[in-house]
Amino acid sequence: MELSARARAAEDEIGPMAAFLAEVGRRADEPGIADLTFGNPHEMPLSGLVDALRAGVEPRSEQWFAYKTNEAPAQEAIAAGLRDELDLPFEAADIALTQGAFGAIDLAFHLLADEGDEVIVPVPGWFCYAPMLRISGVVPVPVDLDPETFDLDVDAIAAAVTPRTRIVVVNSPANPTGRVYPRDQLERLAAALEERSAAIGRRIWVLSDEPYRRIRFDGIGFTSPAAVYPWTVIDYSYGKILLAPGQRLGYLALGPLMPADVRTTLRDAFVPGQLSIGWGFPDALMQYAVPDLESVSIDVGELQRRRDRLHGALSEAGYRLTPVEGTFYLWAEAPGGDGEALAARLAERGVLIMPGTLFDRPGHFRLSLTATPEAIEKAIPELVAAAAVVG
Repeated sequence: MELSARARAAEDEIGPMAAFLAEVGRRADEPGIADLTFGNPHEMPLSGLVDALRAGVEPRSEQWFAYKTNEAPAQEAIAAGLRDELDLPFEAADIALTQGAFGAIDLAFHLLADEGDEVIVPVPGWFCYAPMLRISGVVPVPVDLDPETFDLDVDAIAAAVTPRTRIVVVNSPANPTGRVYPRDQLERLAAALEERSAAIGRRIWVLSDEPYRRIRFDGIGFTSPAAVYPWTVIDYSYGKILLAPGQRLGYLALGPLMPADVRTTLRDAFVPGQLSIGWGFPDALMQYAVPDLESVSIDVGELQRRRDRLHGALSEAGYRLTPVEGTFYLWAEAPGGDGEALAARLAERGVLIMPGTLFDRPGHFRLSLTATPEAIEKAIPELVAAAAVVG
């Protein structure tokens, strides 16, 4: 059978990650394995999550498990949370409930970009932007972050804009680097996109990818691009703050500073767009749980302690690490500049890590802070020994 060109292009983009995922799945349950690859749970679920799901599973009417679109109580709870968190005037109608951030990103791409349009994506960055774009016939345009700090390179973004550019993806806190972009960087980006939009005669949007927004360390603040650039839409996932990625719940939110007529047009397009991409709404039970889940969180302080333990041990061993300000991850240069070799060596010793090749950075690697303390303690001496061999 011959796949469509779009399907083949998407397969080519995501193939290495799919193969890696299969290998991790094959080995993760082996006795004694220390799995520091994906941001998966390795401890029992949060009681607040379980309580919220249990409360919603008991039917209260005949229509309890009927088709659901964007349910008003969930929209209202999310808008209220966003008003408090971001100090912006979100309204319930600004919210489209989705199957995690995946669904929100997919919806944004379909609402804002036509086939053949271009979307600027950060490198290193999340490995699913490009295949999601390819399967829709939209062209991903990778633009490097600053090679030293992994901050936004506003000049590089502006230079990458063409008459086909429709969206710039901004991921903060950023996967895999853990960087949180300060307001001044976002203001410079906003000014550049205003200038480039005028130059090409077409509005450039920002998709602010914020699934780790509530997972930040050391009291660092957060500014959403929606606060400085009106032409912003926000995607979010509850799977991170709840450490329950298998329970698909997220949303796409319209930046409330965008012009009222544009905001109305997008609001009206939510449900038709969600129907068209294949019933892009969360299950009824997850929507019922939203008001309770807004106040449930993993222990971010414990994640910070795991970050400190890994960062301290690896720094002492000579690793060069990017300062981790948020997310689940620690991002570092591999000894000898070969992340694949490091990952292979550690896998032989029962420690699984993610090589930077999956982020188009073969000289780096990523560790997940959601690993158990026991897994982290097993991994540290192996990582230290690997650095000593190269050194």
